[in-house]
Parts: sequence; C-alpha cells; structure tokens
Amino acid sequence: MFYIYMVRCKDGSLYTGFTNDVESRIRTHNEGKGAKYTRGRLPVTLVYMESFTDKSQAMKREYEIKQYPRPMKVDLIKNWKKS
Repeated sequence: MFYIYMVRCKDGSLYTGFTNDVESRIRTHNEGKGAKYTRGRLPVTLVYMESFTDKSQAMKREYEIKQYPRPMKVDLIKNWKKS
C-alpha cells in the first residue's frame, strides 16, 4: 500500500507527503529527520491520510492536494474519519 498524508505542524501550517508507512514517516518527521519543511516546525500531528494500491496514483494525488489552497485542505481534514 501507498499513502498520502497531511500533518499539522506546531506553527499550524500543513504539510502533505507520500509514504508506504505512515506511522514510521510521522515518527521520522518528529525525530527531526523528515522533510526540511517540518524540521523547524515540530512536533507534527497526522490530520489526514488516503491509501492507494498503486504508487503512481498516490503520487498524483499528493501533487493534487499540494496544489489546493488552504481552505480546501482544511475541508479534507474536517471530513476525514480516522480508522
């Protein structure tokens, strides 16, 4: 499985990424070893996730979400149900 995820940083900003292991990736971010963007904005909290069986679909969706204006990202988060 492949996943796109969104985290809320300590400063309230949102970061969207791609991974094949969400728990490990969030841990990596919070250890300060993740994306350069999140390193100075720790800790991060998972606020959204989608799963895909195909890597290219997940990467396309990641790109799509990164293009969204903040209000659209906030709507995704509001409508997301953690399983």
